[in-house]
Amino acid sequence: MKNGNENQATRVAMSVLVALGGAHLLNDLLQAVLTASYPILKDDLHLSFSEIGLVTLIYQLAASVFQPVVGLVFDKRPCAYSLPLATTFTMAGLIGLAYATNIYLVLCSVFIIGLGSSILHPEASRIASLASGGKRGLAQSTFQVGGNFGSAMGPLLVALIVAPYGRENIMWFILFSIAAYIVSIPIDRWFKGYISKMKTDHLQMKVQSERPLSMPLTVFSLIILLVLIFSKYVYMASLTSYYTFYLIEKFGITVQLSQVCLFVFLAATAVGTMIGGPVGDRIGRKYVIWISILGTAPFSLLMPHVGLGLTVVFSFCVGLILSSAFPAILLYAQELLPYNLGLVSGLFFGFAFGIAGIASAVLGNFADEYGIAVVYDCCAYMPLIGLVTCFLPNLKKRMV
Repeated sequence: MKNGNENQATRVAMSVLVALGGAHLLNDLLQAVLTASYPILKDDLHLSFSEIGLVTLIYQLAASVFQPVVGLVFDKRPCAYSLPLATTFTMAGLIGLAYATNIYLVLCSVFIIGLGSSILHPEASRIASLASGGKRGLAQSTFQVGGNFGSAMGPLLVALIVAPYGRENIMWFILFSIAAYIVSIPIDRWFKGYISKMKTDHLQMKVQSERPLSMPLTVFSLIILLVLIFSKYVYMASLTSYYTFYLIEKFGITVQLSQVCLFVFLAATAVGTMIGGPVGDRIGRKYVIWISILGTAPFSLLMPHVGLGLTVVFSFCVGLILSSAFPAILLYAQELLPYNLGLVSGLFFGFAFGIAGIASAVLGNFADEYGIAVVYDCCAYMPLIGLVTCFLPNLKKRMV
């Protein structure tokens, strides 16, 4: 009878994880509409690369600054309906983006879209850990891979729905918002029951375990992890924000084909994210981080110097290998501070978004000044910063 109850609990938890992945997919698909629409916005509103960078900066800052705050608030006061709230903000921002007539309305719209992201990620990541059944790497990868697939699908759908027919067709993505509301229903129901159970049992909603390291070593390790996030997301910003422009300028391809190439890269990041978590459960987070950093560098260094075909192949390899790092980095941080899952998730998601936004703005100015190709020549060296991984303690050994 006990095994039957455990199996039932496992099934319920797995259904929640799959639903979380689906909700993340739909949310990030909607968020990806923004970056995929950059060439269309640039032509419609006659924006410069610097203004495109500013748009990304405002979006990423809105999505980053509020995430640690949201995570801390939800650690103290969990909200069963945070996911529908996030979808509402995202949908409102996309409606504004579809009909914006100047840069100021675009900035207001992307700020609202960013707020939607800041609400979803900390709480959804925490729910994934709570529903993991001990397999936290698998849980985080399932959650995050949904977002990666959504990010990959966004440019493809923009190329099919928006690019040929005009920016107003962004309104069709409201259908995906409705789907996001539907997918979040089982998550809200499960989490509401979880909150009630915790209140009934008079338990705090946090993982009951001690820190594996002393506080000074914990702080040092968190700083190293943030440096790794910096190196990863500066390089990722060069690809997600300017990859289409780079391909169009260097190889003379169409906007639609450039979006397909971007889809290839983003699809690879989805696969890499799915691999990173479970492998980290088996061999330790530090080794996954090492592999992702050292494995990326050869492809990033070669990519600016090859033709279109190899550029697409190398971008796939970069996306596959580099994306495996984030689940490992996030879980390593959560294991350092196991009683503040929402705060840690918000801090790292927020820092990643913020760094990507600032990098996009800086790289946009750099592209205006020196050319888009120079951006990729310089950013190719960013993965090498990941060598600081050697300073991280091996938590798997310490926690055995």
